[in-house]
Amino acid sequence: WLYNALISLFGQPMQWLDATTRERGISYQIGLLLSALAATAFLLRVIDERPWSDVGLGRQAARPRSVAQGFLLGGLAIGVACAVLLLLGWLRIVPAMPGSSFVAAARISAYLLPAALAEEVVSRGYLLTVMRNATNAWFAVALTSLLFGVAHLRNPGVTVESFINVTLAGVFLAAVRLAFDSLYAAWAAHAAWNWIMAVPFHASVSGLAFDTPDYRTVSDGPAWATGGAWGPEGGVAAAVGMLAALFYLNRSRRSREALYRARPRREES
Repeated sequence: WLYNALISLFGQPMQWLDATTRERGISYQIGLLLSALAATAFLLRVIDERPWSDVGLGRQAARPRSVAQGFLLGGLAIGVACAVLLLLGWLRIVPAMPGSSFVAAARISAYLLPAALAEEVVSRGYLLTVMRNATNAWFAVALTSLLFGVAHLRNPGVTVESFINVTLAGVFLAAVRLAFDSLYAAWAAHAAWNWIMAVPFHASVSGLAFDTPDYRTVSDGPAWATGGAWGPEGGVAAAVGMLAALFYLNRSRRSREALYRARPRREES
């Protein structure tokens, strides 16, 4: 009902956005994002009386360094995986219909950015925080990641492998959210992951095909490695990239904890 209310309130601007971008999905994703934020605000302010920082959306959570690190982790995890598959010849770049890659990049970015933030607010915002407080971080990450995978079962071309990978992506993004105590960092990682596939590689994202003017990336190897029609994130290469990013996050956390323990404590007066 929140989404319908927002559409009624912002119907004219959204219609203008649809006509300008020729992409109805952009206004739809913005509507979902506004709905998720409105629901979160209601739960935080009216039900629980919690600050925005509890769900990783406080001012400190928006530190540029944390957001940049999240973006780099998400982009490198899938970018390196795609580059390796290209070097092996299992992904191949082929010509496509003529058009403007820059215009397509702007339109795709305007779709992916609000879509990624909406999914993060729903999956790793209030829900993750409440589950962690009620149980523990491990259970909260496992449950929200499983729900994240289930939410993608309606995407075209879903397979058992892609479902496992999307669930693993939920674990990876939850780890970013908790490691930096920032939903913005998780959003940056999520957006970078999708953007790298859709914009420079012109590949499918979670089974969804975007505009691919000038060229596109196709699978020319085993689907278990390349993801097949689902896109590179559905294959083993992407899983290895996420596991490497998780290993880095774990090492970084242990290094911070060791540094904290090594600091001399000031004697109490």
